[in-house]
Amino acid sequence: MFKHYFSTFLCALIFLWIPALAAAQTIDTKYALIPYPTSLTSGEGSFTITRQTKLVLPKKSGVFSNEAEQLQYLLAGSLGKPLKQAKKGTSNTIVLQYDKGITAAEGYSLTITPQQVKLSAREPAGMFRAVQTLRQLLPVSIEQKKSAPDTQLALPALQIQDEPAFGWRGMHLDVSRHFFSTDYLKKFIDLLALYKFNKLHLHLTDDQGWRIEIKKYPKLTEEGAWRTFNNHDSVAIKMSVENPDFALDERHIVQKNGKTMYGGFYTQAEMRDIIAYASARHVEIIPEIDMPGHMKAAIDSYPFLTCGEAGWGETFSVPVCPCNESTYEFAENVFGEIIDLFPSQYIHLGADEVEKTTWANSPACQQLMQREGLKDVDELQSYFIHRMQKFFQSKGKKLIGWDEVLDGGISPEATVMYWRSWVPDAPVRAARNGNEVIMTPNSPLYFDALPDKNAVYNVYHFNVVPKGLNSAEARNILGAQANIWTEYIPSENRAEYMYMPRMTALSEVVWSKQRDYASYLQRLQSHYKRLDALNVRYRLPDLEGFMDVNVFTDKTTLNLQKPLDNLIIRYTTDGSQPGASSKVLDKPLIITESTTIKLAAFTPGGLKGDTYTLLYEKQAYARPAKVANAKAGLQSMYYKGAFRTTKGMQSATPAGSTVVERLQVPQEAKAPSFGVQFRGYLEVPETGIYSFFLTCDDGGVLRIADRLVVDNDGLHPPIEKSGQVALEKGLQPFELDFIEGGGGYTLKLLYSKDGSQLQEVPQNWLKH
Repeated sequence: MFKHYFSTFLCALIFLWIPALAAAQTIDTKYALIPYPTSLTSGEGSFTITRQTKLVLPKKSGVFSNEAEQLQYLLAGSLGKPLKQAKKGTSNTIVLQYDKGITAAEGYSLTITPQQVKLSAREPAGMFRAVQTLRQLLPVSIEQKKSAPDTQLALPALQIQDEPAFGWRGMHLDVSRHFFSTDYLKKFIDLLALYKFNKLHLHLTDDQGWRIEIKKYPKLTEEGAWRTFNNHDSVAIKMSVENPDFALDERHIVQKNGKTMYGGFYTQAEMRDIIAYASARHVEIIPEIDMPGHMKAAIDSYPFLTCGEAGWGETFSVPVCPCNESTYEFAENVFGEIIDLFPSQYIHLGADEVEKTTWANSPACQQLMQREGLKDVDELQSYFIHRMQKFFQSKGKKLIGWDEVLDGGISPEATVMYWRSWVPDAPVRAARNGNEVIMTPNSPLYFDALPDKNAVYNVYHFNVVPKGLNSAEARNILGAQANIWTEYIPSENRAEYMYMPRMTALSEVVWSKQRDYASYLQRLQSHYKRLDALNVRYRLPDLEGFMDVNVFTDKTTLNLQKPLDNLIIRYTTDGSQPGASSKVLDKPLIITESTTIKLAAFTPGGLKGDTYTLLYEKQAYARPAKVANAKAGLQSMYYKGAFRTTKGMQSATPAGSTVVERLQVPQEAKAPSFGVQFRGYLEVPETGIYSFFLTCDDGGVLRIADRLVVDNDGLHPPIEKSGQVALEKGLQPFELDFIEGGGGYTLKLLYSKDGSQLQEVPQNWLKH
């Protein structure tokens, strides 16, 4: 179900004609730029753009005609008409200047004085990045459609020298599981351009749908682009009852042969238009046709592609057969059309999550493996990948594969996309092997993972270059991208909620050479207004001032901290969802009895944030247990197997038990799937109300003093949930159940008391 640090090299500072800029500078938060430039120096005054301002393209600047057009389009929407163009001028001008001294391909300089704006670059891509910086410095009003044009636009005087830290700054979109229109792809590309991304990885095919026209095999889209509602659709439809963002897009639902079908595809003409649109904005589109696995949509139409069986295996769909020459003929024909269509130097083969059982059982595969000296099916997959790589190379293209391509051996010429965070040495092995590596670890760069209050923080603090590489090896890390898998993202609104504002955090990670999270958060405040103007349905910042489970002994107060001044907080106490007509929470709320409160934030424009369900429970302090000779550590029982919830362990037999000194998964509990039950006591040092914060991937349930404190159960990415409990001093019974469903896991428990700083539960508190 799920798939899936950067480029070139770290560039040296240039523009030595201003020596003061060579030193590292602090980030000035009054300039709301994301990503923040390499260096920025404030000036005095401002430059005012009016209809009398001229756009100047001196000699040699004709190479920037596309970028001049982009700037004109931006300004004309606000001023009502484009600027007059000239070949020279020094006063009241915006100058696009060719500068051969700028060595970085996407580097630029921007100088704004009260007399003139000068954008300088060597390459068109650098000039385009300069235009986007100018765009962010301009008022938000330039993004809005208006009946009366602006008479003037002000720009602050400053000087910027800028270039990216990494050459691969990407976003990925899965259009197979759920389909997105050509118009939406253009909107997405515009957002990528605004935040200086330069790669769009399109996942065009998978088991659930084939989305690109292949003229030689018309049934791939005639049949493979359409499906009756599947399990992903049914989950989305159910969730849409309370959240309309989960509703299937009706534009992609049709009646075919008496059946209601979901789907869609891009004709090659439509895709050429999208590619041209992206190219004008210096965004390279990398196509992915996923082989040899995840090919059910193709196999259903062309059954000859398998080793004799079709459908689903134990874990994934049955793949194409790498032992039949007809498979390679099909693959080369398909990729031949893809290569002719996409100008990108990269073609993504996928090659992840391959169910190889049919290969192991195939006489043809056994013969091929014996003939080629292949010892197992992993090497058979490598055989397939090597053949496709040779074909790509014959067409002047580079192959990209998910990091499973490493398992059976891979040539140094292939590019590896690292996604399995539970295989931490994979990018190091690949880089040392000479492979280019693109970092896309599922934690924190799978933006289909449900965001919580730590999601943006986790993205911003991601280190692109993994530890353990020397400087030469580190140059093989091209950069990073975030992936958006759309099994449960059926609409454009839901997609924007999932990737925004996380995408802005990633943009700074892969572009900026210096980072400051507090500054970034302050600058982000201004970007919400720009996103509003661009009609982006972003996730509102989290509300704070409460827990998921709130405990009090007499009374307590709900006193919210609003992250944005313009938010309106509405709430209910009857279990219903807060809506536009619900009560407004505009002052502290006194609570004296156990109750459940649901609340949500709304913007003046009607955008609704997450619904928070707050449980308030009136409790007496739990009395401690009387235990003689309590020993250090917790008893932990571990279970083999996959559990959907922690309750599954109740009917299972433990594989063993051990004592752990701290709250950590015992070494005996082996991946990929297991469960652990921790049992013992907390030696509470003083009476009070304690807050606990449990982060789990996958599920966890915390009970203290026989009271449910945190319920973070189920299969999900790392999510933090919180709760409180009233405890007397002494030994309090402690139970924590944890399950891992497959892949990498996270288990972290923090606590605080009376609003103190979060910290780990001390080791000397744990007893059994």
